[in-house]
Amino acid sequence: MVLRMVFIITLGFQTVINMTRPVITLYASELGASPFEIGILTAAFALFPLIFAIQAGKLADKLGDRIPVLIGLFSIIVGMAVPLFFPSMWALFISQFFVGIGSVFIPVSLQNVLGNSATRENRDHYFSMLGMAVATGALIGPIIGGYVTEHISYSFAFLLSILIGILPVVFTFFLPVIKRQASTNNNGMLSSIRLLQNPLLQKALFSSALVLYSRDIFVAYFPLYAKSFQLSDSTIGIIIAVQGLAMIVVRVFLPRLVELLGRDRVLLISIIIAGTSFLLMPFSENVLFMGVLSSLMGLGLGCGQPLSMTTTYNASPKTRTGEVLGLRLTTNRLSQLIAPLFFGVIGASAGMMSVFLVSGVFLVSGTFLIRPEKVNSSDNYT
Repeated sequence: MVLRMVFIITLGFQTVINMTRPVITLYASELGASPFEIGILTAAFALFPLIFAIQAGKLADKLGDRIPVLIGLFSIIVGMAVPLFFPSMWALFISQFFVGIGSVFIPVSLQNVLGNSATRENRDHYFSMLGMAVATGALIGPIIGGYVTEHISYSFAFLLSILIGILPVVFTFFLPVIKRQASTNNNGMLSSIRLLQNPLLQKALFSSALVLYSRDIFVAYFPLYAKSFQLSDSTIGIIIAVQGLAMIVVRVFLPRLVELLGRDRVLLISIIIAGTSFLLMPFSENVLFMGVLSSLMGLGLGCGQPLSMTTTYNASPKTRTGEVLGLRLTTNRLSQLIAPLFFGVIGASAGMMSVFLVSGVFLVSGTFLIRPEKVNSSDNYT
């Protein structure tokens, strides 16, 4: 029952996010924004989560997970309403601030719900199903957004996202309210940062940030790259959606892959595949080849998030799971804040091709920090 509710809420939330992120990039470009300005707009999404993620996790530990999820969903609905009623660049920035707030409360709390509902034996399965919901949203969201913007309007895309966002609100009231016993430690910021002394946690947070920023860069900058070849909004949406489909496929087999190869090797191979796909993307002008590379990215990036969620939860003190998941989200959003600004400068000065080349190099280079010999086999905490 809990897994089903979390799946539905995550699916609705992720459909709205994945439907509107490419739309916002294309809309901003139509309004005359430069690649650097689009980088700032993309980074705006991560600003509030970076600041408040740990506090959101503590709030979930203290109040239970239902209230933070409701706060997050209402924040996203407001974020979609702003550009609907005020079609301008400043409205897009305000929208991303509100959506960013929602994106900090919802994932931390839903991950906490699953972590507390699962056992150590089935936690990989639970988080894999959560990843499945994220991937399904990544599949259908861009298709809907691309079709609606091409055949109707950008404004209707924001209106539709509000209507879709109402459904998860209803299901949130069925979530259990689980309050964790208060920790006897002084849980200030320094106490939270001290949790990073755990090597397993370091590895989980780094791999999660690496994967998430890469997905963000692709969703933000691929539409601009594709537009240079005169691809339609619908075609761009489908190519991005193919990545979501690949993420669904790989997450179906993820528990079996972990059982056969071990979590570390699966993570290492997946990031190499994703990084190689990034490196090859600038050399493709063919729609079919773009779709193939997008799907390979999905296969690679689709493994990282569920594996890092399980590792993060298992490495957390049991009275501070929400706080640690918030710390994970903080590192994710830090990468999502810095990367778009960095790649915005690169894109503006060296062109869109350089964005994919540099991002691919970063992904492949990142494997040196997460390769199995850096940390003892994580099968010990499966």
